[in-house]
Amino acid sequence: MTTIHPVVLCGGAGTRLWPRSRKTAPKPFLPLIGEKTLFEATLDRCSDRDLFAPPIIVTGAMHLSYVEEQSAAVAGTQVIVEPDARNTAAAIALAAARLPEDALMLVCPSDHYIGKKDAFLAAIRSAAELASEDWLVSFGITATSPETGFGYILRGEPVGAGFRIESFVEKPDQATAEQFLANGNYSWNGGIFLFRAGFLMQELEKYRPDIASAVSEAVAGGHEEGAQFHPDAEAFARIKGESIDYAVMENTDRAAVVPVSMGWSDIGNWQALRDAREGDEGGNRTRGPVEIVDCRNVLAETDGPRISIIGLENIAVVVDGNEVLVTTMEGAQKVGKLSGASNQ
Repeated sequence: MTTIHPVVLCGGAGTRLWPRSRKTAPKPFLPLIGEKTLFEATLDRCSDRDLFAPPIIVTGAMHLSYVEEQSAAVAGTQVIVEPDARNTAAAIALAAARLPEDALMLVCPSDHYIGKKDAFLAAIRSAAELASEDWLVSFGITATSPETGFGYILRGEPVGAGFRIESFVEKPDQATAEQFLANGNYSWNGGIFLFRAGFLMQELEKYRPDIASAVSEAVAGGHEEGAQFHPDAEAFARIKGESIDYAVMENTDRAAVVPVSMGWSDIGNWQALRDAREGDEGGNRTRGPVEIVDCRNVLAETDGPRISIIGLENIAVVVDGNEVLVTTMEGAQKVGKLSGASNQ
């Protein structure tokens, strides 16, 4: 099988997991589930050299030290250092422009959790067949609940091992999300893609020629420092930030989806992190010196002071240094709006 090039995107601050995740120590580089960080687990999923080439990591200068430290044991790693954050279309295009046109590239966020690695790899093999035929493939995560925090993909007619994408749907309200779940043809959009590098650049040139041109100039004018590549900052600064979904996937007539159930979570807030961890008989998840009595579905973790909770349900209590967060699970989506999260 053709070798696949993992492209790992490392950006964002993970502010909805404040105070554990902060701008200076964001969630990809924290051991939130198990002993490995989410970033290390992402690299580990792509470690089979019979299937994958060494990874290409796209990150900014702020996260470079974490990337270098946590990928040091992975031979052949390349790092593209973005001069500025310009969203996923530019980040993905930087990697595509540096790869051979026929290279298949697997785009992975660095901060997601996947519990079923075998299902992940099986989906990649199916997607690679489509990508080799110049389909831009998205991985459709099997919806297990009516989530309002995710975008959705509606699948159309079968094509190869997947389906043509009928449409991308923005984050729905509760009633609409329930309809999507009952319908069965909608998947969560997990932001994981597989396509041929040359065809991705061809479609980007068609629909966002400004981005394609600026990326090409930034790559042509860039320079290497060991395993790092630094694009030309002046050319890159001209790019208007846009997601790969808006720039290409929602416009192309060659978008396909491979549905997959792989124990996926974006670990987007404290409720998602709670649900991704193993719990006790009451559904409680704890770390550090925590005592709970008559509680259900509580997440509590501390790096020092003892936490004691009695008779509560569906809350999170997090102590990190001198910061304390207490929230209901319904309020977990709003954590990133707190002044502490935005300032740290």
